[in-house]
Amino acid sequence: MRLVFALALTLALAACDDDESSFVRPGEDSSSSVCEDCDESSSSVILSGDSHEGSCSSSEKSSSSRENDKSSSSEKIKSSSSNKVVSSSSEKQESSSSSSVKQSSSSIASSSSSVKSSSSSVKSSSSVVSSSSKDVASSSSIYVPFDHSKTLGYQKFDEDGYKTFRDPRNGRSYYYITITGTDTVHKIASVTVMAENLNIGIDVPGSQDQNDDTKIERYCYNNDTTKCDEFGGLYQWAEMMQLPSRCNTESCADLIQPNHQGICPDGWRLFNFNDYVIIINADGNDDGVKGMRSTYGFSGTNYSGFSLVGAGLRDPEGGVFKSLKKVAFWFYPQEHSFDVTVYATGGYVSGSNERAPQPDDGDLKTYGFSVRCVKVE
Repeated sequence: MRLVFALALTLALAACDDDESSFVRPGEDSSSSVCEDCDESSSSVILSGDSHEGSCSSSEKSSSSRENDKSSSSEKIKSSSSNKVVSSSSEKQESSSSSSVKQSSSSIASSSSSVKSSSSSVKSSSSVVSSSSKDVASSSSIYVPFDHSKTLGYQKFDEDGYKTFRDPRNGRSYYYITITGTDTVHKIASVTVMAENLNIGIDVPGSQDQNDDTKIERYCYNNDTTKCDEFGGLYQWAEMMQLPSRCNTESCADLIQPNHQGICPDGWRLFNFNDYVIIINADGNDDGVKGMRSTYGFSGTNYSGFSLVGAGLRDPEGGVFKSLKKVAFWFYPQEHSFDVTVYATGGYVSGSNERAPQPDDGDLKTYGFSVRCVKVE
């Protein structure tokens, strides 16, 4: 009797050990995870000291996945239940049909022949629909080039408004306009300027400098070529100037020419500070920089016709892109006196305030900014 009791006790203890080995203590769940390498969205970074936004959470992704699994499972269950109902209904119909067969087999045979013919027609029709659906799906994947007329001002309806020019280097067409205003010495002057940002060059990722001096290179916002189509390319100063890439880290003042062409097409030159002054003081523009900004997502009135868009920038620190649809930046063909080796003059306009660019504005040459071209008169 004692031997039986001891054996029973031993078996009970062994069972307890097995349960303990499969027990997961709180905090030791191997399925939980922590996001240690969150990818911040570059478009959420705002200039002038605004906060960086961006987060990621594996647990949220896991939760979302579980919800999707539940939803998928629920749909499968519903589908299965629906099939059972259809099957049950079919069985009842078959039973009824069986009774009818006993009463009039010849009629059923004739009806069955008609059903088969009808079914064949339905299958043929279904095949046509399926083919049509494939054609629609295929056509929907074709990228449609951006319509730049959306960014233009009311001047497009005037006889002396926007005209178009085709760049023979890549076949790209640009809207341009002649704007009359007052220049830096308060004299009436006119400037014929592109109403779009330049878009030309071989794509390079934001993580790299534009240092191949044998070709024109461009950045596309977030390395997305459709952004180049919509907002134009982004260029470092030496690239814009078509000077050796070393000019981003040393002075090349002796290589800067009057009416410097840079990467602009033949017959066009780079945009300068005097051009900007004429445009902001354009006839009929009482809105300052707001009158330079496009109504297309950049909070402007575009009274000047300049059609400035918020193309953002490429930041050399980390090679990230920032402030799309929020800020427009550009360089002038001039080094900045603060440090001619690494700084160039330039301007910027924000979509959220009315600050006007100043003659002493500038930035590091290694930023990636937009480029506008002016027709040489």
